[in-house]
Amino acid sequence: MIDFIAHNLAPIMFVTVMAMLLIGYPVAFTLAAGGLLFFVIGVELSHISSEIRLFWPLLQSHPERIYGIMYNDTLLAIPFFTFMGLILERSRMAEDLLDTIGQLFGPVRGGLAYAAVLVGALLAATTGVVAASVIAMGLISLPIMMRYNYNRGFATGTIAASGTLAQIVPPSLVLIVMADQLGRSVGDMYVGALLPALVIIAAYCLLVFAVTIFKPEWAPALPPETRKLGGGVMSLILLIAASVAIYFATYHTVFAEMRGEVRLVWAATTATIFALLFSLANRYLKLNILSRLAEQVVIVLIPPLALIFLVLGTIFLGIATPTEGGAMGAAGALLLAIVKRRLTFTVLKQALDATTKLSAFVMFILIGARVFGLTFYGINGNVWIEELLLALPGGEIGFLLTVTVIVFILGCFLDFFEIAFIMVPLLVPAAETLGIDLIWFGVILGINLQTSFLTPPFGFSLFYLRSIAPMKEWKDEVSGRILPAVKTTEIYKGAIPFIIIQFLMIILVISFPGLVTHYKKESTVNPSEVEINIPSFGSGNDGGPGFGLPGGLGSSPFSAPPGQSGGSDGGAQNNGLQLPGLGGLPPIGAPADAPEAAPQEQEQEQEQEQEQKPATPDLSQPPSFD
Repeated sequence: MIDFIAHNLAPIMFVTVMAMLLIGYPVAFTLAAGGLLFFVIGVELSHISSEIRLFWPLLQSHPERIYGIMYNDTLLAIPFFTFMGLILERSRMAEDLLDTIGQLFGPVRGGLAYAAVLVGALLAATTGVVAASVIAMGLISLPIMMRYNYNRGFATGTIAASGTLAQIVPPSLVLIVMADQLGRSVGDMYVGALLPALVIIAAYCLLVFAVTIFKPEWAPALPPETRKLGGGVMSLILLIAASVAIYFATYHTVFAEMRGEVRLVWAATTATIFALLFSLANRYLKLNILSRLAEQVVIVLIPPLALIFLVLGTIFLGIATPTEGGAMGAAGALLLAIVKRRLTFTVLKQALDATTKLSAFVMFILIGARVFGLTFYGINGNVWIEELLLALPGGEIGFLLTVTVIVFILGCFLDFFEIAFIMVPLLVPAAETLGIDLIWFGVILGINLQTSFLTPPFGFSLFYLRSIAPMKEWKDEVSGRILPAVKTTEIYKGAIPFIIIQFLMIILVISFPGLVTHYKKESTVNPSEVEINIPSFGSGNDGGPGFGLPGGLGSSPFSAPPGQSGGSDGGAQNNGLQLPGLGGLPPIGAPADAPEAAPQEQEQEQEQEQEQKPATPDLSQPPSFD
């Protein structure tokens, strides 16, 4: 029995710790306690199995490993993005966005559902926190959708699915943690995830459109009396056209001398500032050129879009690291809250409290994962996992499909932080052995975790929505009607179409890796055609220009003195500036068929060098002082 345990300690440890996590024990303490308990067992059984490489002094490495967590600059982006999202959420940005975009799409069937999807995408790109997005949209959108007779299952499914976009839309916290655990750049992870995220948003909108065609009673348009901003879409279109014209004009004239990406940034900034200033002037100077709808849409949409560009644009263009982008985003969120006069001491205190709790939560899980990892690697658990995964049939595709199923099941019970810190490091060696691009792998895992957040009965987004959806009949203050409660089964049914979209997206990304791997910038330079020309340092002796130094100071210190060649005897007449015995430097970039020295001359030079070497003294004889 002891021999069996010693030779199978890795699977026993893995199954035991995962079982404790699934039962519901606190993650950080379960990992740390499991790691220490099996460390003791491993040391005691190390004389039985050669696969166990644990010994007591190894525990002294824990302080340094824990310090390495706190020294990780990449993870510093987590509190920055969390703080930014919480400030924006508590400054009621989501409320403004939903109200304005709902008015914009109000005349269209399914307008409120389109608004929920688009606002979910905007909140995801500014907050990166699923709970904040789902709760904010549930509190604001769900009562309005129920008031205007939206199907309850369709409404709840749309809100829950739109809230989970924060899992995959940059600057997602999932992507930051995933990049850190995969050992890849956060910027590359963001660029790789952007196109799949846009495809998912488009698929959600397509589903809403399909519902409005086949089930129009599920998503009616807003009645005319509720459109308080009125019409005026044409003036919005004309303002957008004018801004686009300013963009192209400044791109090709004012900023024409700048680099491509810098020109794009300044031209887009100029056009955006024009639209915002024109809208503000129309409101406060009573110009009455723009409609109220166009004016409100521009004033409400541009600040969060500018914040998104401040964060993601600077990262994508290489101007800032993700950590620096998060810091700028946090500062920008505070500035927006101040401008809107919604930054109070209470809001600031709540945001700081929540950020500190989340950061401490992540830190403790990481410490527990480090303790677990030291023991698990010490008993060759990583080798066991890798061999198990590499033995799967189907090669790369079989590995990806199996991992997708495993992570999906775990995602129904565990938070994404726990999966990222426990499972992902164990999957990386097998993925690298199979030649899988790790950014591609990370995006697949991110979409997978987004799907698990939606899946009944354990999806976290469904729990968040259930916590704020009415559980009994309630009176709508605007219409005065008594509206029915939202059943849990209705929330589950409403999520199913979006879960199907998520699974199709996973299959699409696995089938077409180019959706993610476009982040790679392939070199167009052929190394065989590269020729290096070194400019002359001399005063023109070889036809090259001198550097303007007086007299002989403009000559190269590595060349022969005037009147002498750089031959093999140049070292005999060294003037203090030459390197002795170099025999002349060969030309760099010479053609491959340049004539080489004859073999006989090379042998003679080698014999001369051996003759010039001093004789090796015989250390067995006493020294001679002749």
